[in-house]
Amino acid sequence: MFARDLGIDLGTANVLVYVRRKGIVLREPSVVAVHRKKGLVWVGSDAQKMLGRTPGEIIASRPMRGGVIADYTITTQMLRYFIQKTCGRHPFFKPLLVISVPIGGTGVEKRSVLAAAREAGARDARLVFEPMAAAIGAGLPISEPGGNMIVDIGGGTTDVAVISLNGIVVADSVRVAGSRMDECIIRHIKRDYNLMIGERSAEDIKVRIGSAYAMEPEMSIEVRGRDLVAGLPKTVMVSSVDVREALREPVTQIVDRVKHVLEQTPPELASDIIERGITLTGGGAMLRGLDRLIAEETGIPTRVADDPLSCVAIGTGVIVNAGDLPRWWPGRGA
Repeated sequence: MFARDLGIDLGTANVLVYVRRKGIVLREPSVVAVHRKKGLVWVGSDAQKMLGRTPGEIIASRPMRGGVIADYTITTQMLRYFIQKTCGRHPFFKPLLVISVPIGGTGVEKRSVLAAAREAGARDARLVFEPMAAAIGAGLPISEPGGNMIVDIGGGTTDVAVISLNGIVVADSVRVAGSRMDECIIRHIKRDYNLMIGERSAEDIKVRIGSAYAMEPEMSIEVRGRDLVAGLPKTVMVSSVDVREALREPVTQIVDRVKHVLEQTPPELASDIIERGITLTGGGAMLRGLDRLIAEETGIPTRVADDPLSCVAIGTGVIVNAGDLPRWWPGRGA
C-alpha cells in the first residue's frame, strides 16, 4: 500500500475521493461536458453549471446512471481526471483504488467499473458494496455478532442491508433514489402547472422544500420555467405539500424495500435491529422527515448518520487505511 492509494465513492450524482491517511480530498459532481470536436473539456462543478445550458457542439451529461456506468469511455476519462487531480499527472506509483458499487449490480457492471479504473491509471482496483462501506463510514459495530441495518440512498440506487460479523446477511437494492425523485418533481410540475423545468431546478426544489412527512409550517417557493401552453418563461408558486405529493411514489418504494429486507431478516438479528435502530446514509437520507416516516412505518427507531453524504467515501477510506488488502474481504463487491 502507498500513501496515494484511494477510496472512491463513484456515485450517480457525486464522486468523493479519499486519500490514504489524509481523508476526503475531493468532492465533485459526476458530470462531464464533452465538445463534439475537442472531446472531454470540463469535469465536475464546472460541467454541472452547464447542464441544460450548452450550445449544440457541447454535451453536458452524467456518465453514471442508476449507480452503474452508462458511458464507459466518458467514465474512464472522468476517473482519469480525478486520479490525476488527486495524485498528479504523472505519479511515480500508480494508486490502488477501492471503489464502491451498488449491491444490486450485475457481474458485467462490476467488471466494467474495474476495467474503467485500470484504464484510467490505477495499478489495481477492488470493489466493495456501498451498504458495507456506508456502515463502516457511519461507525456501526459491524464486526460484532449483532444486526446492523443500513439504508444507503444515493443518486441512482437505494441499497438496504443487514450486516453482522463483517458480512451482509440480507440485502436488497432498488434503482429509486435522488435522481428518480427529481424526475417525479419534473413530471408533477409539468402535469399540474404546465411548466417545464430542468434537472437542476428540480433538485433545488427537493433540497429547499422537499419532504417525506408533513412539515410545520409548510413552505412555498417560486419556480421558474417554460410555459408549455404559451411557450414563454413563467413563474409559479409551488408548495411543500405539492412536492411531497410528487415524491410519494419513490418514497413509498424505498419504504417498501426496507420492509421487505426486514421480513427476510433472521429473528435474532431482527431483535438487534429493534434495539439498535435503522441508520440512513447517502444524499437521499437528508430528505426532511424520511427518517420519521420509516420509523412510523416499521416501528423501529431510525436515524440519519452524522455525515450521510460522506459515509460511503469514509468507509472506502477505512478499508484503504487498513493496509495490505487481500483479494477478498467481507462485503466486497466482486
